[in-house]
Amino acid sequence: MQQATTVAGSRAPRLVTGIVRTEQELREVQRLRYRVFIEGMGLAALACDEGLDRDEFDAHCDHLLVRDAASGEIVGTYRLLAPAAARRLGRVYSEGEFDLGRLNGLRGRMVEAGRACIHPDYRGGSVIMLLWAALADYMRSQGCDYLAGCASISLADGGHNAVAVWQQLRSTALAPAEFRVTPHLPFPYTSIMPAASVSVPPLLKGYMRSGAWVCGDPAWDPDFDCADLFLLMPLANLDARYARHYGVGSELAIAA
Repeated sequence: MQQATTVAGSRAPRLVTGIVRTEQELREVQRLRYRVFIEGMGLAALACDEGLDRDEFDAHCDHLLVRDAASGEIVGTYRLLAPAAARRLGRVYSEGEFDLGRLNGLRGRMVEAGRACIHPDYRGGSVIMLLWAALADYMRSQGCDYLAGCASISLADGGHNAVAVWQQLRSTALAPAEFRVTPHLPFPYTSIMPAASVSVPPLLKGYMRSGAWVCGDPAWDPDFDCADLFLLMPLANLDARYARHYGVGSELAIAA
């Protein structure tokens, strides 16, 4: 079963949400991720002939998707690791970058989200709205009340904006001490001057407005040339504005 919605506006595409069910759909998702993360970020060191962004976690995760019903193209995706799958794996993806020992008590109630990306031609807001609505539905279906994962900040400017973003969030959105994590490879923010103005990436901004916490110092991801922040969001922190926009407590039309 898929959830369908028509975006307001006579020329807006009809977008359909769902979960990857086939190997072909998974390859489509991996191809979109490759376009956004590898080609879009100019990461030549990670380029490959098959044009797919994939790793060992893909087979264990559920993959949300948004598809343009007219073209059939997948235009948005979110990768989700449920608690049962994380137990089978023995870890979550973020543990490659952070020591999550303080969160052990939450693991049975926590969904890890990652690899969120949207096709460059569909970044007007509708796709991310649908992904978040589908994410809320997914978490309810799993009986989970915490969302966790990493949000990235590009280091293309030498890291100056990442430092400015971290300084801002450290003072406004730092998690309670019992939820703090430690990066394995810290981003050296103390040795870099912050940018004069702060530019918070859209996805990170959405998390912050939804009540997410930043759980400690950023990690450095040299492969993707970015600083990563580990985020934790209790679903109870979703405010009324985002509950309305992202479908929490409401239902989308259902299409077979």
